[in-house]
Amino acid sequence: MFQVLVTTDANYLPPLRVLMHSLFCNNRRPFTFYLLYSRIAEEEIQALGEFVRRQGHELVPIYVDPQLFHDAPVFRHYTVEMYYRLAAHLFLPPDVDRVLYLDPDIVAINPMDELYDMDFEGNLFIAAEHTHSTKVANLFNKLRLKTPNAKGYFNTGVMMMNIAAMREHVRLADIYQFIRDNRFKLVLPDQDVLNGLYWDKIKPVDGYRYNYDARYYDFLQLLPNPKHNLAWIEENTVFIHYCGKEKPWKDNYKGELGRFYKRYSQVLELEGEATV
Repeated sequence: MFQVLVTTDANYLPPLRVLMHSLFCNNRRPFTFYLLYSRIAEEEIQALGEFVRRQGHELVPIYVDPQLFHDAPVFRHYTVEMYYRLAAHLFLPPDVDRVLYLDPDIVAINPMDELYDMDFEGNLFIAAEHTHSTKVANLFNKLRLKTPNAKGYFNTGVMMMNIAAMREHVRLADIYQFIRDNRFKLVLPDQDVLNGLYWDKIKPVDGYRYNYDARYYDFLQLLPNPKHNLAWIEENTVFIHYCGKEKPWKDNYKGELGRFYKRYSQVLELEGEATV
């Protein structure tokens, strides 16, 4: 069985369905989804649960009191729900020892078994850098977060979480204190917390395979002899991540990798499911 953690508000429920459908299409094992939420109506939770059960899988909704992070920075298209993954070990059932966290603006295009079964090797997290980030940006992040020995700056959108170890080592008080101490430095708040507090407890994996930033692909195509084409993506990438403000469910989206989102959203539209 795959156990997957998602945290979202009502605005991201349509793309979450597309993510779920893409997972079902590319994997053989049954899924249990744990949804940490605060601002989703009960009827929407029920509808999502029915959608998941119709495909032969399970949804476990878990309500979180939003006051837990009422002082945490929230801005632009980021919401308080982004912090819930950092405290997931407090809310998940006691028999859950590992989960894969996924942002809802992602689609799967290949099986995820290799990542899900990976050995943590004593780490709390397995995650990928968006390796196209410049050396200057990485240096800036290390200086900003005071982590000179960090292996990199890891994206939290796709993340294996060692829940058993988190119960022992991750304290909400430490997260609160980090946010208070750094609130004016935080750029990508939850990601900064992960990289600032747990930089030495993250096992790196290949970002082009497990967390491919769709924006990077479009940049590559402007270069002579780009190292990735659509055939390479189709063969090698497991998760495509539609980072940033531009999303493939919006009419004005122009990114080339939006075709993979459309591949799964169009099937749901034909079945009468909401995808926008």
